[in-house]
Amino acid sequence: MVSIKGGRKQLATGVVSTVTAGLAFGAFALSGTANGASEVAEAAGAGRHTKPTIVLEHGAFADGSSWNGVIADLRADGYPVIAAANPLRGPASDAAALRTVLDHVKGPKILVGHSYGGNVISQAATNDPEVKALVYVAAFLPAPGESALELTNKYPGSTLPDALDPVTYKQADGSTATDLYIQQDKFRHQFAADVPARQAALMAAAQRPVAQAALEEKATTAAWKTKPSWDIVTTRDLNIPAAVQRFMAKRAHAHTTEVAASHSVAVSHPHLVADVIERAARATVR
Repeated sequence: MVSIKGGRKQLATGVVSTVTAGLAFGAFALSGTANGASEVAEAAGAGRHTKPTIVLEHGAFADGSSWNGVIADLRADGYPVIAAANPLRGPASDAAALRTVLDHVKGPKILVGHSYGGNVISQAATNDPEVKALVYVAAFLPAPGESALELTNKYPGSTLPDALDPVTYKQADGSTATDLYIQQDKFRHQFAADVPARQAALMAAAQRPVAQAALEEKATTAAWKTKPSWDIVTTRDLNIPAAVQRFMAKRAHAHTTEVAASHSVAVSHPHLVADVIERAARATVR
């Protein structure tokens, strides 16, 4: 039994072990209300620093609502939060979209990426001194020259290919491209096995496709090489095998938390995810 003190963050029995290893705007939530301004003023009066803004980047087959439980916890603890909309077209162009959000928000920031969103934050955070830490949630941490597809296949265990529903379409220039969905009748088993069936069905219906080319595009930079990183490894993940996640976390010298969860850990274990994000914020923004 692992329990995080503070009442709210009570974790499920036997699921967590912690190891320290060594966009244009979309759907978003900002704690910029009068209450938020009052909290900032009180913090300044007490000689404390304003808390960093947490920027959340979802991955493939999801949208910003996948962070709802995490956002609720972070806001309750006084953190400003933005859940950016990820276009899911390719790491370079998606990172450029996320940069528009980062450039708009002043002050220290913590970047959090789920799944393919890890590719995006790794590129978007490069050479940005205001990004103080990176948090990877069942995510890719590619090195330059690596793609998400290549990393997925590094170790066996992913059953994603058999669950995909490809949709091919013509682009404006006449060429063809392919978007990837997860078949709705396979979505819960593949992506969200520990999420209630009714909720998983809603997620399946609302999923956003990723361009096949995005999973094949190679990374050009890796911000985790120079910024402190935290990583949540999901040991029951059928999208990115746990062995792949451990390999990437170890290579990045990330502070690693393992949890017996599906790929949709931010939905099934939002308190755990929020707690790891807050630990990264406390460790890097003083």
